[in-house]
Amino acid sequence: MIEVNFTNEQLKIIENLGFDLTQEYLKQLFGSSSLLQDDLVLVLKVSNALYRARIPIITNEQYDLYISMLKDINPRHSYLNTVEPELLIGAKTVELPQRMLSTDKAYSKEEINRWINRVLKAAEEINVPEEEIYVRVTPKLDGYAAYDDGETLYTRGDGYRGQDITRAFNRGLKVANNGPRGLGAGEIVIKKSYFNKNMRDTFENSRNIQAAIIAEKNIDEKVQEALNDGACVFYPFSTLENHTSHFTEVLSNFESIVDEMWSTVDFDIDGVILEITHEPLKQYMGATRKYHRWQIAFKVNEDSAEVEVLDIIPQTSRTGRISPVAELVPTKLSGATISRVTVHHYNMVKTKGIGPGAIVRLVRSGLVIPKIEEVIKEAEPKLPESCPSCNSHLLWEADHLICPNKTDCPAQTENTLIHFFKTLGNNDGFGPKVIEKLTAKGYKHIHEIYSLKPIDFAHYGFGEKTSQNLYDQLTASREIEIEDWRFLSAFGVSRLGGGNCERLLQHHSLPDLFELSAEDLMKLDGFAQISSESIVEGLYNIKDEFFKVYELGFNLSETPKLQDNKVSISPITGSVIVFTGTMRHGSRGDMEKQAKSLGAKVAKSVSGKTDYLVTGDKVGEAKISSAREKGVKVISENEYIELIR
Repeated sequence: MIEVNFTNEQLKIIENLGFDLTQEYLKQLFGSSSLLQDDLVLVLKVSNALYRARIPIITNEQYDLYISMLKDINPRHSYLNTVEPELLIGAKTVELPQRMLSTDKAYSKEEINRWINRVLKAAEEINVPEEEIYVRVTPKLDGYAAYDDGETLYTRGDGYRGQDITRAFNRGLKVANNGPRGLGAGEIVIKKSYFNKNMRDTFENSRNIQAAIIAEKNIDEKVQEALNDGACVFYPFSTLENHTSHFTEVLSNFESIVDEMWSTVDFDIDGVILEITHEPLKQYMGATRKYHRWQIAFKVNEDSAEVEVLDIIPQTSRTGRISPVAELVPTKLSGATISRVTVHHYNMVKTKGIGPGAIVRLVRSGLVIPKIEEVIKEAEPKLPESCPSCNSHLLWEADHLICPNKTDCPAQTENTLIHFFKTLGNNDGFGPKVIEKLTAKGYKHIHEIYSLKPIDFAHYGFGEKTSQNLYDQLTASREIEIEDWRFLSAFGVSRLGGGNCERLLQHHSLPDLFELSAEDLMKLDGFAQISSESIVEGLYNIKDEFFKVYELGFNLSETPKLQDNKVSISPITGSVIVFTGTMRHGSRGDMEKQAKSLGAKVAKSVSGKTDYLVTGDKVGEAKISSAREKGVKVISENEYIELIR
């Protein structure tokens, strides 16, 4: 439980996000010791927005606690698998020159060892000798993530689209160590020594300074003075102090290397970053929708306690799976009071004897929610017989209790609609509270919501301005271009996350997917029998609703096909191409899509397998020289245009 009081400024930001939440409701929400999944996601969204606005309502540790609670309830929830948005409220977004992902976290040496083992397994698969595997360790700056392409400075946004904050450079922001512009991703930070000496009496923390640097409004005099004094900088990740050595040395001297990195810069840090340096291996390992697999952050903390279970509360997810949440005697671990934890599944509740009166050992590692390590004292397990949302009789499916009511279960309906708008990601306003109001009025399907007019929203209790805004957002979500794989993923079919959607659409068009059999899917790489059968069943279940929404006329960009006989062989068919710098013939994303449509493979970094490095404006000589040393042909943007013509 957390006691909070929201300021008027914080409430204004929450209102601008489209949330219709009162001070009293927010206090009740943040003070609750038993949050359902939707309320938990709402707490995370509000907390993240206020943190990005530099007026946080909870600590980083408390936020991590909520994140881990959501992981326990629903580890595949879309909020956990997308980059937490870092946006300026009300500002327009633009496409980033390059994707900016979050960093996966580890809190123990064992987790680092497991990461190294995954690296070694990938290296073996592509015949990279172990002696070539080096790890670069750098401090993890605690600043404001941004990307500098030499002309524009962008916020990280949601990893795909950010906002133009070039005004920070116009105000006097410098690149750290007097470096050049255009070095890619980095953090806006302020020197700790300067902040402590000159600004601590005025600003609560350094993140408030970073917010002022990029704010659209007039800049604070003290912040401007810090810019003039060179205390505020944009620090590109590529230029950070680092310790780079063979992975065996990093593992054997891990503690001393971490200590070394912790004191290497005069900026706030909250851990260290480890990443492999072998470019072909990095390219092979790739990324999830949220993290690079070849990179990990390390943080330190661990605590444990024996705790009594007070009750087991069932919660219904979007898929109908019932999650058991153990309410606990409030216990302090690593500075946070823990009063609930999600048990993995109800089979664990049944077999381990987890019920009121049970004593469990919790381990809280890395300032996140504890996991149940073991059951010290068993009790009579508490199992629900019916769905807590719709009272339907529950069925066992492997380790899980499932609500079979796919059409009239309020929890499943609400969570499905929330998932759609969250995954679509090109509209604002349709968060949990708005969806809750609409489902309470009988709206159960996506296409029904798109039929609403401003007068309908007003009739359901929304203000005139909000009603018009919600209608405009629905219109915009159909008009703004989005990828067809993202559109499909928004329907929440089991085992059809963004990656699998994109892989399917590289072989089949969107409407044709609904005619495929499990055998058809199993012919494709990455689709085993169980997942194929699950996907086919899931597509069958959403088919009617999918086409009702699809026929509303969304602006979908088609995933390029790996094999398309309708496309003639081009000069770059089969080539591996990397685009770098600022392009003049369109955005880098547009040029990458065009290259894929011509049969090329587009990579994000240069390796020995790269055929062409296409250079736009403001590309460093070091990058060009490095590419040529690898045998890569370097051509200008104009030369590339001539080549494909």
